[in-house]
Amino acid sequence: MKLKKLNVVAIGGGHGLGRVLSTLSFLGPQLTGIVSTTDNGGSTGRLRKRSSSIAWGDLRNCLTQLVDNDSIGSQLFNFRFDGQDELGGHNLGNLILYGLGQIQSRPLDSIKLISRLLKVKTSVLPMSETPTDLMAFYAQGRCRIGELSVDDMPVMPEKLMLAPLVKSLPHCINAITKADLIILGPGSFLTSIIPPLLVRDISNALNQRKGHCVFLDNVVAEQSPAADLTIDEKLAWIETNIGSLPIDSVITQNQQLCSDKIKVIYQELSNDKIEHYHDREKLIKALEICIDEFSTSDI
Repeated sequence: MKLKKLNVVAIGGGHGLGRVLSTLSFLGPQLTGIVSTTDNGGSTGRLRKRSSSIAWGDLRNCLTQLVDNDSIGSQLFNFRFDGQDELGGHNLGNLILYGLGQIQSRPLDSIKLISRLLKVKTSVLPMSETPTDLMAFYAQGRCRIGELSVDDMPVMPEKLMLAPLVKSLPHCINAITKADLIILGPGSFLTSIIPPLLVRDISNALNQRKGHCVFLDNVVAEQSPAADLTIDEKLAWIETNIGSLPIDSVITQNQQLCSDKIKVIYQELSNDKIEHYHDREKLIKALEICIDEFSTSDI
């Protein structure tokens, strides 16, 4: 398998990135996940309101996707309290990471500790150790703040930015610099894929990449205005907001999609039992085809 020879970085958030990391977990330390940390909803959002912190939910999700579902660690970190009291709706894994964040000197120390406890060999890193939120600007100078608000927008924002502006970790930049293959997505375009690209040193590292960067399309349409965009419209939006286009190709199963900007690789991706999941074997096959397509130039 060609993938076993590569250093791979996957960037995104939510369940999409967790699925990619789980699929490629056989790479062990050759795989790095860079996770969006702007979520302000659910258990994560309540903890962020209590005390300024990064969003732990997507990091917790990615970590637990890298361990056996039947393990004690997975059960603990995925356990969610029910009821209407103060604990109701909270995820135990989020509470543990939040608590460690109050004890440890930096979030990365908490993540490393949990990775050791869960025996996770893959590096799972936050896009930044500094708390930040999404700001969306749209017609007539209007603005929305927070990932939840951005997700509910009826139209595409003209611009997204982070408030405050934050820096990434050297570990993230080093991983991108050394990567043979970089995967963006799948997931929500505006709230999972774009936030890490808004971190300037991440976008700069992507611009200077030696590896091939592939955009992994969703297998079902997302519930956001980005669902109505063509591939080239998404690429143009990225280029306008980021100031560059750090994507070399796209993998999609939608035969109707095409691009004048980058190579489109058409492959069946959806899981036969859960249609909105990327099937593990199909995803690996698609990435192998991507590697073959660009082996003479980028990989």
